[in-house]
Amino acid sequence: MKYELIATATFGLEAVVRMELQELGYQVLKTEDGKVTFVGDEKAVVHSNMWLRTADRVYIKVAEFSAETFEDLFQQVRGLPWENFLPIDAAFPVVGTSVKSTLHSVPSCQSIIKKAIVSRLSDFYVQKHFEENGASYRVRFSILKNKVTIMLDTSGAGLHKRGYRVFDVAAPMKETLAAALVKLSFWKEGVMRRDKDNPEHFSRMLVDTCCGSGTILIEAAMMARNIAPGLTRKFAAMDWDLIPDELWDEERQAAYRAVDYDSELIIMGFDINGKAIASAQANAAEAGVEEDITFNRMDMRKFRAAVSNGVIITNPPYGERIGDREAIHGIYFRLKEILENDPSWSLFMITTDREVEEIFDRKADRRRKLYNGRLQTTYYQFHGQKMANK
Repeated sequence: MKYELIATATFGLEAVVRMELQELGYQVLKTEDGKVTFVGDEKAVVHSNMWLRTADRVYIKVAEFSAETFEDLFQQVRGLPWENFLPIDAAFPVVGTSVKSTLHSVPSCQSIIKKAIVSRLSDFYVQKHFEENGASYRVRFSILKNKVTIMLDTSGAGLHKRGYRVFDVAAPMKETLAAALVKLSFWKEGVMRRDKDNPEHFSRMLVDTCCGSGTILIEAAMMARNIAPGLTRKFAAMDWDLIPDELWDEERQAAYRAVDYDSELIIMGFDINGKAIASAQANAAEAGVEEDITFNRMDMRKFRAAVSNGVIITNPPYGERIGDREAIHGIYFRLKEILENDPSWSLFMITTDREVEEIFDRKADRRRKLYNGRLQTTYYQFHGQKMANK
């Protein structure tokens, strides 16, 4: 059966999620703030959950309509074919948001939507009380200016929960954002591999000079190895009657077969904190990429570029969270020196700091507004000079 599916995204990453969906072969219907709508069947639910690296969750869109009163909301929700989605023992918690709407009370909306679903199911199953002791079908509503979108959450835990993060450090970055930073950089899958026709042509070096728990580098290595981000985790829809178990089994088996063991990677991570390095090593091992990344404890101000044409992707400390301003600016000055000493290097840095371009004495080639948690940040992109392949 064909559905309209919604992949939600952190603000600023909608275009990246759209690109991912198109690469997976799906027709994108529209891109809006925080979400991308696409078309797919049950297999698409399975495949998109397994492979999307930058989306937050995947939802089935049940309906979209306008409602200005609670009575209107109740009647329209009640009129939806919930029996096609929810079995008699389904647990269906209701959560959501309301922005700039006459239906401004979120708790009231939750209660009304819940009652409307129960009323519909009561007629269909000919019973008034539901134990809700079966699989979880979380209902999510979004109301914006009286336009109501009703969805079913197929993912469960957010897609950033890959399952490899066994140790954390201060101010950890979500895996989905880290993956997006890599996708928005010059370090792409197409330049990661040794050139089979030219054995001397190696992949570009990737470095994170403030690697923390290693999330950026782990996500990069997983991309290079074509390791599905959802390979080892569970999804809410795995327990649904709606999707056959064999689809999940086939998808997971196909994902295992798709892993690329041949790419030769040059990835290095540094951090001044020894505990951070230990965490990064443990996380990389859990993700299955421990042999692809070299982690070392080191003050990044001592870093010297040993090769040309490298790429730095980093998330240095923010003044709002950890570190002090003088130390943070010391990191910026060192990054500036690296680029000046070898203009072939590229730098991709996410930070809340607005003085980066002033410190670097140059405008970034590109800037992108992103959110790291609740913090508004800028992703500065300083492009290195192109080098001819030898």
